Amino acid sequence: MTRKVVITGLGATTPIGGDVPTLWKNALKGVSGVRTLEDDWVAKFELPVHFAARCTVPALDVLGRVEAKRMDPSTQFGVIAAREAWADSGITDIDHDRLAVAFATGIGGVWTLLDAWDTLREKGPRRVLPMTVPMLMPNGVAAAVSLDLGARAGAHTPVSACASGTEAMHLGLELIRSGKADVVMCGGAEAAIHPMPMAAFASMKALSTRNDDPQAASRPYDLHRDGFVMGEGAGALVLEAEEHAIARGAKIYAELAGTSVTADAYHITAPDPEGLGATRALKAAMFDGRIQADDVVHVNAHATSTPVGDKPEYTALKAALGKHLDHVAVSATKSQMGHLLGASGAVEAVLTVLAVHERKTPVTINLDDQDPEIPLDVVTSVRDLPEGHIVALSNSFGFGGHNAVIAVRSL
Repeated sequence: MTRKVVITGLGATTPIGGDVPTLWKNALKGVSGVRTLEDDWVAKFELPVHFAARCTVPALDVLGRVEAKRMDPSTQFGVIAAREAWADSGITDIDHDRLAVAFATGIGGVWTLLDAWDTLREKGPRRVLPMTVPMLMPNGVAAAVSLDLGARAGAHTPVSACASGTEAMHLGLELIRSGKADVVMCGGAEAAIHPMPMAAFASMKALSTRNDDPQAASRPYDLHRDGFVMGEGAGALVLEAEEHAIARGAKIYAELAGTSVTADAYHITAPDPEGLGATRALKAAMFDGRIQADDVVHVNAHATSTPVGDKPEYTALKAALGKHLDHVAVSATKSQMGHLLGASGAVEAVLTVLAVHERKTPVTINLDDQDPEIPLDVVTSVRDLPEGHIVALSNSFGFGGHNAVIAVRSL
């Protein structure tokens, strides 16, 4: 018999809230976390994009300076989110050999890597910090969380671009179902608001250039969308075998009913225009969770606000849900907090779990002129979700053709 997996802890640090209660409150209000960047490097490098979505609470305000100094900013965010999720779960006694970590990133320690390169060029090899490699390696955040919790059943790092955080949920589910762990700390972390990634994304025309109105720049499904907004932060969720959670009297938010991972094998950056890989991912997650189309009431969409990315997701949703899609409330929360890259799926998973648990939908902002080729029922003001057993989906798609979907079911 397949083990049932539930979510018992949530954590986050984001551009619209430094913890889960603040994130949720602002996601329902439609607060924008996008701001004009005031860093000297924006002018120094003459970057064409002058804005991004930074975390509202700096990591140094939460972590001690000595502890933070040994972590890349992405790891700092991941540890903060994981600690909140762990405290929220209420776990105080656990077999550490049955506790695993699946914590993702899309880019990893880019600040550490590029700062070390500058130090090497300007000051020589003796000035490169001894901790540079552990800080820059993509698995640095999973390793740090594993050390923090004493998780000995494995510390895994899915790296699949913007699908990474959702793929971590897929891996966590499989670890519990297979009997390799009873509890898995899942999540994703990213800190790439740095001149090099900003310049690179701008060079490929992926970023919005609305420098004169940054809070209106991320506009999924809008006819005048022109690219995504760079964000940063982390999300974390404690997954637990249902029998383990019940035995300790845990608070349970929802069930992680199904997950899936597919690949387009189409293009290194562009999505399959017909959404075939995304369609297979949606259908596979629903099949995995024994979910029918009319069970689904809400979708937290990937919806990056790029001209070429939003439409294939609609095509995939239509193929997977058919006529029932007309009755599904769709939220595009990147409109508020930008695109957190490898952390986006984890933060959006937190919001999806809360939507099912609280039976309310986060909102989409900046949708002034909806693209007629994307006729979704997009949530622009808070809605109540129905009573009874309901399901919400969360989609993530990444460069390289990665597709990941989770299905969350109410209790």
